[in-house]
This record gives sequence, structure tokens and C-alpha cells, in this order.
Amino acid sequence: MSLAEDDQLTAQPVIETPRFLLRPLRRSDAGLIAHYTSELRLARMTTSIPHPLPPGATEAFITRATESNRVEDVWAMDASEQGGAEVMGLISLERLTDGNQAEIGYWVAPPFWNTGHASEAVRAMVQANPFGSATMFASVFQDNAASARVLTNCGFEYIGDAEAFSVARNSAVPTWTYLRRMD
Repeated sequence: MSLAEDDQLTAQPVIETPRFLLRPLRRSDAGLIAHYTSELRLARMTTSIPHPLPPGATEAFITRATESNRVEDVWAMDASEQGGAEVMGLISLERLTDGNQAEIGYWVAPPFWNTGHASEAVRAMVQANPFGSATMFASVFQDNAASARVLTNCGFEYIGDAEAFSVARNSAVPTWTYLRRMD
């Protein structure tokens, strides 16, 4: 399958930001995604990335992310057109059971931490609102203040505490939940 066919299969919009594109995943992204997600510091801040990363996990993730019946769309933060890295992180949007709501999730690779890339990606996703959602939700682990700042800087409001299971930590972790009304 060519890259053009791979992009068409996902039927997701490409979203432009000032410094990079948010584009659908490609099978060729597997190496960089595996490289970044194999790092414990990153995996610990997510619910679903295991540590150590098992063989084939990244390829299985990309397969799920590009299936036609998926409930979550995933975009790569790609700065290659501006001379940067082809994958600096991922951002996702999951359709919730109430079709007018979505949950946003993201991670940025450690070499790109504290560069504003997460805020830029979240801001672009909110502005694009590809599902036409009335509200977007997000949650972050309470020991990830940088991610909480990304959400508040992008107009999300804190709505409460909860907890979520982290595969990398093998435990439930306290979270903060945020909401953004798409008025």
C-alpha cells in the first residue's frame, strides 16, 4: 500500500499549525513511535502505553488507529516540511458514547518537552474540532502538572478529580479532569 493510499484509508483531515502538521498515522511512523514510547518517563504519564514496550505493540496500535471502524482518530505531530522531526508526538480524539462529545489525549516525545508543541497541537485540534463536538474532555495524572497547564492554556476548565489505571505503573493513579465547551 502506498503512503497516499494509507492516508486516504484513515479519512482524517490534516490540520496545520504554525510549526507542524497534525496528520494521520502512517505505518512508517512505527519506528519513531516505538523509540519514544519505550521511554519510561513518557509511558508513566499515559494510561495505555506499557513499559517495557512489548514487541509488535506499536504496529498493533497503528493498525487499530487506521481501521475504518475505529472510535479514536490519531494524528502525528509532523514538522518534516519545516525541516524538523517527522514524529514529535501524537494527539488523539475519541468519540464518546454521547456523539456530541469527544476526549482528547496527547503525548509529546521527551526531546520536545517544554517547547509548546503540546499546547500548539491541542489548540489546533480544538479549533479544527473534526468531530463537530459540543464538548471535549481530557484528563491528566495529578503528577503531570505540565500537561494540566497545556489544557488550561487551551481553554479547558477543571471539573474534578478521578483516577485512571496506568499500564506502565500497573496501578490506579489520581487524575484531574477537564472540559472545554466548543461554543
